[in-house]
Amino acid sequence: MLNQFFTNGTMLYSRSVTGWEEAVDLVTQPLLSRETIRPQYVDAIKKSISSPGGTYIDLGYGIALAHARPEMGVVKTSLAVLHVSQPFLLADSPEHRITTLFCLAAESNERHLELMKELASLLSDARWRQQLESVSNEEELRCVFTGEEDNS
Repeated sequence: MLNQFFTNGTMLYSRSVTGWEEAVDLVTQPLLSRETIRPQYVDAIKKSISSPGGTYIDLGYGIALAHARPEMGVVKTSLAVLHVSQPFLLADSPEHRITTLFCLAAESNERHLELMKELASLLSDARWRQQLESVSNEEELRCVFTGEEDNS
């Protein structure tokens, strides 16, 4: 089911970002461009991360899940992912070094839980996480999510 969300332009790779706010801007850009979220959704994500306890989106293994409430600007359920080769600090916290940032925009709590369950299944797979960490471009990132071979 996740594959339906990872279309061209929603899987991003960058060598580095200047910080967590730039990472949020990058990962939400495809969703803004497709008009599946509104700008206030991005603002809500940033506000949540910068608030006390905002690092709760750190799922472990250098992976974080940026999201906000549906009423904060979700137009249509969508998902994007950004992988960086140089970790950034979530909420500027040295304890929260992130290399992969998902942006999840769900129209409902039920849809949110469905997508979280699928992501949790991936994240519990050590082999998959190892493949994710070795990514060095967008094509390799796509292959990790689709299970296809990189023919480049």
